[in-house]
Amino acid sequence: METANTNTTLPEKTPENARRAKWASFVGTAIEWYDFYLYGTAAALVFNQVFFTDFDGPTGTLLSLMTFSAGFIARPIGGIVMGHFGDRIGRKSMLILSLMTMGIATTLIGFLPTFATIGAWAPILLVTLRVVQGFGVGGEWGGAVLVAVENAPKTQKGLAGSWPQVGVPVGLFLANAVFMVTNLIIGPEAFVAWGWRIGFLGSALLIAVGLIIRLKMEETPDFAEVKETEVIAKFPVADLLRTQWRRLIVASGVKISQNAIFYIITVFTLTYVGETLGMSDDVALGGVMVACVVSVFTLMLFGWVSDQYGRRRTYLFGAIASALFAFPMFALLDTRNIVLIALAIIIGFVFHDAMYGTQAAFMSEMFDTKIRYTGTSLSYQLASTVAGAVSPVLAVYLLQVANGRPWLVALYMIGASIISIVATLAAPETHVGNRRIAKLSEKAKISAGESANDASNASGITNTVDAGAASATPVSPPSSASPAPVVSPSPKVTELK
Repeated sequence: METANTNTTLPEKTPENARRAKWASFVGTAIEWYDFYLYGTAAALVFNQVFFTDFDGPTGTLLSLMTFSAGFIARPIGGIVMGHFGDRIGRKSMLILSLMTMGIATTLIGFLPTFATIGAWAPILLVTLRVVQGFGVGGEWGGAVLVAVENAPKTQKGLAGSWPQVGVPVGLFLANAVFMVTNLIIGPEAFVAWGWRIGFLGSALLIAVGLIIRLKMEETPDFAEVKETEVIAKFPVADLLRTQWRRLIVASGVKISQNAIFYIITVFTLTYVGETLGMSDDVALGGVMVACVVSVFTLMLFGWVSDQYGRRRTYLFGAIASALFAFPMFALLDTRNIVLIALAIIIGFVFHDAMYGTQAAFMSEMFDTKIRYTGTSLSYQLASTVAGAVSPVLAVYLLQVANGRPWLVALYMIGASIISIVATLAAPETHVGNRRIAKLSEKAKISAGESANDASNASGITNTVDAGAASATPVSPPSSASPAPVVSPSPKVTELK
């Protein structure tokens, strides 16, 4: 451990700094998740025809989705590395590094030759760049969340934390929109041949915009205070595992359901609707895009709700509702009705958002400031590796085992939700809600007023007794024949007083 210098001026939690922090976290996160989900969409729709052409349809799709999962392997490593330096030198520098790492890897994917050109080296290079993507995004979420939450007042941390979460549906919308529009303009054959590269190459421009915004933001007041007044951990992950390992497990469990269900809806559903139900890829893509627009508002809504009514209560609603909706969601998808398919995806998103909109503030508040970047990043990425990496691939496998019926996938979604329900019940309530705090404060004021009244009444009684005692003092009337005697205090009166 080492003590930091205390000579610099600490940044303040001003409305202007909070506003800049929210926009910086939102824009950067949207760009990074655009990069990440662009790959997921391509893996579900294109890469089996470009990098795995020697395999039949289902096998090629499975291998393609496995490369998507490869990115999750590096996410905990990115979380540990960037969390380490984020807790030691600051949040801002790591956010810039994560953005550049992600952007470079995504752009290079756009230049990759296909399997037909260089053979097995094509999928090998694809997986390598996907791992680099995973490393970059592994340190992104924790830093972006802390920039937003640590700049916000305590009563608004849930809403502030929802801003970087909104970057997820925006990034996903952009990724799907690029694929859909490109496919419509140039046609399916040209899209598979070369059109899919446009989205990856366009990432370079988006990264430049994100860097400009993030370079202008300031360090968070919470971290600056720790750096100036406390002891900074030399090895934050070691401190985390020694002092708050239970919180790490609980926070990871809290995230399991949200992450598993999200990738079922956004990745597996594309394959299920397109291949199993035999419908156009644009049907599921369109449903996801509409759901993303709705999600921008529902994420902020549930962030606000968690501020007003408490983190655990809001999160439990999302986990329980997601479990109950698993079978109805596939029932709606199986209708092959475009409107009902979109409705299924939208409802799934809304229940998911009750968890994800709350998650940023909930998970970050579980950890001490000096190891918060490491704690939030590692718990988030461990759960993402266990749930997100496995979900699309496992769902395809379960679908094959069940002969094309989705009931095993629905049971998997319910099982993931049960894990998060148990973890949420075991988690500490980090914010009981502004409404409850106000009620408790009002009760305290009423109680204090009653105590003051009791004290006032007791004082009044004492004064009355004193006055009565004084009037009870026996005084003989003066005689006309003699002067009035001087009366000495009665012993009984003195005792009464």
